[in-house]
Amino acid sequence: MNILIAIDSFKGSLTSAEAGVAVAAGIRATYPNAEIEVVPLADGGEGTVEALVQATGGELVRARVTGPLGNPVYATYGLIGDGTTAVIEIAEACGLPLIPEADRNPLKATSYGIGELILNAASRGARSLIVGLGGSATNDAGVGMLQALGCSFLDDTGEEVPRGGEALSAIRSVDISSLHPSVKELDIQVACDVNNPLQGDQGAAYIYGPQKGATPEMVRELDGGLRNFAEVVNKELGRDIQEIPGAGAAGGLGAAFVGFLNAELRSGIGLILNTIGLEEKIREADFVITGEGRMDAQSSMGKAAMGVAGLAQKHGKPVIALAGSVSKEAAELNRMGVTAYFSIMQEVVSLEEAMKPDTARRNLRTTAEQIFRLIQNS
Repeated sequence: MNILIAIDSFKGSLTSAEAGVAVAAGIRATYPNAEIEVVPLADGGEGTVEALVQATGGELVRARVTGPLGNPVYATYGLIGDGTTAVIEIAEACGLPLIPEADRNPLKATSYGIGELILNAASRGARSLIVGLGGSATNDAGVGMLQALGCSFLDDTGEEVPRGGEALSAIRSVDISSLHPSVKELDIQVACDVNNPLQGDQGAAYIYGPQKGATPEMVRELDGGLRNFAEVVNKELGRDIQEIPGAGAAGGLGAAFVGFLNAELRSGIGLILNTIGLEEKIREADFVITGEGRMDAQSSMGKAAMGVAGLAQKHGKPVIALAGSVSKEAAELNRMGVTAYFSIMQEVVSLEEAMKPDTARRNLRTTAEQIFRLIQNS
């Protein structure tokens, strides 16, 4: 029997790899001779670097870069496969967890460190780049990143604007002639699962600013800055970055990647599954095991489990999905490729107890064992 395990992380409890190992142990209790492959999984957000490095036999690289408030931080990215593709999570260099809650202020926060990470990866031989958006503390439209890469954004006196979202309103001209040569050669794919425009009531400032520490007054200032930035870029470079679907992702980094670095925005899970070659692995499997911490209405909207199920359905493979909790909306999963789904909970316990790694590991192992006992005797 050939079994493929591609399960998302149980956030706050187990990584994707840890969850997969627990499921594999349960299956082997019933089928000790089964051929089992555990493929770490992510959807383009947290855990993407780790999942892709493990799945492709790559390596982790640690680099000292500029943090969101200008202080140095150490950020980790991955070199995967043959070493020519780097994978970066932007939260490593400008994420919310890097700033104490009381100090969060998207008027000041910069994405400069992302540009430094990109240059570091290029210096190590990367020729293509996978970027996971999400968790940013910034709302600077990626200007900080672009400054680190050699672009200039000048005010009405011809001086370089400072870093941070508040500088967007002061930009009057753009100079991209000094963009670093190595960046021009990069093939960049960005994992992005939102369609927000750059500016407006559905844009970066209004939708994501408050969770980054922006007051209503700050939101209005940031939105005005984004509008000014889009107008200047359109006038100076002839590039309309405002209406790009996903332009508003990660404080406007979506607009910067597409408008200045010719990146392609792609579905997060689709990009990850293609990179790890999951479809080929599914073709060889008798059963596919997937899942995530909670299966609900969101699980049918591009999340990892549904990406796996969609590929398995394409090849007529049975899919078993496991989750810490399952809501009534999860029934939609059966219509979208999941053969059967199960909660791993064994008894009524507190959420705190259920999320303890040892508890989650034990529950995954036990549930997998019981499911395959049933398969064995069917």
